[in-house]
Amino acid sequence: MTYVVTEPCIGTKDRSCVEVCPVDCFFNNKESALNAQVSKEPAKAGDVGMLVIHPDECIHCGACEPECPVDAIFEEDDVPEKWKSYIELNAQAVAKLSEAELEANRVTMKE
Repeated sequence: MTYVVTEPCIGTKDRSCVEVCPVDCFFNNKESALNAQVSKEPAKAGDVGMLVIHPDECIHCGACEPECPVDAIFEEDDVPEKWKSYIELNAQAVAKLSEAELEANRVTMKE
């Protein structure tokens, strides 16, 4: 099982969750269409989209969930019904990336 980032992260992309992640399983999903879909402007200019969790890299430690200031992170089984599509969105966002693209989009504390 994995954790999933959902809609409240769009336009926010707060990095509090990244700071506590022991395995660096967060990635940028830089799709501006996500912002348009929910009518949210990015918190920082040009920082569109949302963070996603790589389901194969998440170790299900739970450290990220309480750190999210916008309550966007849930265990996969606990994602609210209205955001169930974000389970697939997280998985697909990383599945379509090459190894080089994964590393270029990995979000770490070093950023």
